[in-house]
Amino acid sequence: MKRALVAAVLLFPATLSPAQSTPPPASTGSPHVMLGAAQMKWGDPPPVLPKGARFTVVSGDPGKEGLFCVRLKMPAGYKIPPHWHPTDEHVTVIAGTLSLGMGDTFDTAKTTSLAAGGYAVLPAEMRHYAWSKSGATVQIFGKGPFAITYVNPADDPSKAAAK
Repeated sequence: MKRALVAAVLLFPATLSPAQSTPPPASTGSPHVMLGAAQMKWGDPPPVLPKGARFTVVSGDPGKEGLFCVRLKMPAGYKIPPHWHPTDEHVTVIAGTLSLGMGDTFDTAKTTSLAAGGYAVLPAEMRHYAWSKSGATVQIFGKGPFAITYVNPADDPSKAAAK
């Protein structure tokens, strides 16, 4: 009995699969990010978004190549006119309710509302618009550089600010 136990203990490491005994891969160079809500620095959104919201970068740099994650706090009644992005946009509702519509014309009757926990993927170049009746906080994940092209150039707040 004693010999069987010793043999089992000695043979146990040989039963590990290569995946179990291989060390984790080396870092890809991306920094480790771990933030508490109080550590996020909120400010005005970029000029390409309508004023009134609050904005924070969670990870990455949305202005550069590579992955990024940002959050946007929208007050009640906040609207983003029809637009599109050159890359996929992944949106998760953190708090409140976000309404999304597809197409070139803003129509609140043709939107789908997503409550906290809701998720949407908006493929590159898909025309869409967003609004929040009561306010919402959303997290946006994508591949940079982040860009917005408004269907109607007159809707672009960065162009109005430049005048």
